[in-house]
Order: sequence, then structure tokens, then C-alpha cells
Amino acid sequence: MSVRHVTKAGRGMAVVAIAAGLVFGLSACGGEEKPQQDKPASTKSSSTAGGSGGNTQPQSQEPATVLAVLKGQEGLELSVESAKRDGGGFITVSGKLRNVADATAVIPPQVNGNETEVIKHGSSLGGATLVDSVGKKRYYVLRDTDGRPLTTTGLDSLAAGAWTSVFMQFPAPPPTTTEVSLQLPTFDPATIKLS
Repeated sequence: MSVRHVTKAGRGMAVVAIAAGLVFGLSACGGEEKPQQDKPASTKSSSTAGGSGGNTQPQSQEPATVLAVLKGQEGLELSVESAKRDGGGFITVSGKLRNVADATAVIPPQVNGNETEVIKHGSSLGGATLVDSVGKKRYYVLRDTDGRPLTTTGLDSLAAGAWTSVFMQFPAPPPTTTEVSLQLPTFDPATIKLS
């Protein structure tokens, strides 16, 4: 046998060994897994948020704690589920914006606020403020270095019965302040406890 034939035979055996290894590896990863019987199947219902994104948000299985509900026009409601102080010196207020009416509700442009720097970045909740009545201060939604509000953006409309998760970030009042009033244009204000 010449060296050339030995080399070809060696390459052929290497190819066969690699192919056998791949077949074995794929069969070992096969679908022999047993379905998990002890976990209940999660049921999710979803609502569609209208507007430019048309996002679908899954409903939570556990009811969220609601700190306050701000009622707006055309069946819009903002339910505040948390108002947490963060280590960076700001407060994040989060919750759900819902349309409880029987028809599509357009998000009023007033919720954007009236500052040119915020408005030029599109629809948002940039008009929201926190009012500390004890400290006699009003806190506006924070903005990044380009002037974009640190809040949910792209809100145009909500279909009947739909909701979408929202958030807003504000500078933190002093640690002694435990309650503030959340105000959003065209919505009734509401008092929320800070955590």
C-alpha cells in the first residue's frame, strides 16, 4: 500500500468516526424527556395595546397590589402598582394603563407634558409629576442626556378592554417623605405611598 492510500483510508475512518459521534450526540439529546406533571399549566390571557406598537401584554396570574387608581377621560385608568425608591436617588412608579370603556380610547396628548424637549421625542407620560405637599416641592419626570423622558413612550391609543404596562422615573424626595400625590394631565390626582 502506498502512503497515499493509507492517508485516504485514515481520512475516511476519521469522517466515519465524526459522523458516528454526531449521530450519537443527537440521539442522546432526543425527546425522551418526560413532561412535567407536577407543575400546573399556566394560563395566560392577553390584551392588545393599540397604537404604533400594538403590544400584547400577558395578564398576571396573581392580582397585583394597587396603590392608587387615577381616572382619566374616555374610560382610561392608570393603576399604580409600585412606587419604589432606587439606590440611584430616584423613584420608579409603575403600573398599568387600562381602557375600561367599550370603545378605543385615544391617549390624550396632554399626558406628554408641554416641554418642547420632551414633546419632540414623541408620545409619552412625560407630563407626570409627583407633588410632595409636606416639603412643598413638585418633581418632574427625569430625562436622559438627549432630553428623552424616562417613562413609557409610544402610547397612542388603547383598544376597548386593553391595557399596557407603564413606568415613570422621578427624582426621589427626602427619605422622610412617605406619601406623594401623583399627577398626570387629564387624570384625577391620587396619593401614593413610597416604598
